[in-house]
Amino acid sequence: MLFKRLQTIAVIVVLAACSPEPSLNSLDENAVILAYGDSLTYGTGAPRDDSYPSELARLTGLNVINAGIPGEISQLGLERLPDVLAKTQADLVILMHGGNDLIRKIGKTQLKNNLDQMIIQIQNSGAQVVLIAVPSFNFTLSAPELYSQLAETHNIPIQLDIMSELERSPKLKSDQIHMNAAGNKILAESIYMLLQSTNALVK
Repeated sequence: MLFKRLQTIAVIVVLAACSPEPSLNSLDENAVILAYGDSLTYGTGAPRDDSYPSELARLTGLNVINAGIPGEISQLGLERLPDVLAKTQADLVILMHGGNDLIRKIGKTQLKNNLDQMIIQIQNSGAQVVLIAVPSFNFTLSAPELYSQLAETHNIPIQLDIMSELERSPKLKSDQIHMNAAGNKILAESIYMLLQSTNALVK
């Protein structure tokens, strides 16, 4: 069963990587990648060295900074973003935020507005953005349309389905929400492939 699930995820990752996406500027060997989000970014549920930013650093050979804060809602993420951007001087930001808003039913309109402002702030800092959609934690575990709408509005690459697939697989989670080491590895691999397909990384 787990093997079939991994096969399904692998197919989705490949299809996502082959889908047309906005191109990114290539990152050089000194580039800084900022992983920005909440507990899903931080790596809650797995050893710290098995978070997806740590795994992505191993895959890319680049400096990947983990700026995930467990429990953070998007409004607080928006408020702390300017300081993090100033301190890290990131070249590329992987933005995966909103899970706590969706769990607490804070409101999708507010979440969309906060993410929209985050994307604008990141782009104004001179960094590129990749958006990772977070699913609504309901029966379907599908990502709200606001993520694809934001990606289209700002013409940025998006990984739309990987988190939904991971959340549907109990074998890849440490609890009802968070990934285990295996889940984080698959997430990092999917982002790595997306960065390759959008020319941020040379294949």
